[in-house]
Amino acid sequence: MTSKITYLGDLRTSSIHLQSGTEILSDAPTDNNGKGEAFSPTDLLANALGSCMMTIMAIKARDLNVDLTGSTVGVTKIMQAEPRKVARIEIVMDMAITADEKTKVILERTAMNCPVFRSLHPDMEKAITINWK
Repeated sequence: MTSKITYLGDLRTSSIHLQSGTEILSDAPTDNNGKGEAFSPTDLLANALGSCMMTIMAIKARDLNVDLTGSTVGVTKIMQAEPRKVARIEIVMDMAITADEKTKVILERTAMNCPVFRSLHPDMEKAITINWK
């Protein structure tokens, strides 16, 4: 088992990562009867894409002796009303390094092949922008 989720009431859950004990709270969003005081489950889905892309790039960058420390990812999730689902995820990566063209291509291709990206349904629109210093 990877995690355990407990319903806390009032449309909030607590997810515990069993290996580390780290907790993530999630709330229903305000547009779906919730308080919106924590990530919604669909926020976590969109955030997982950005986090995965940066992580897989950092693994490859380490192999290339490049340090991505200080790079950031902006994530925007856009919902569809009927049926209610995530229609589009916009990712803007601001890389805190100067890199040659070969390194950029390698890292960008790596990001586009992260496990979360490959796991999302092909009908879900993904708009990816990578800005290099």
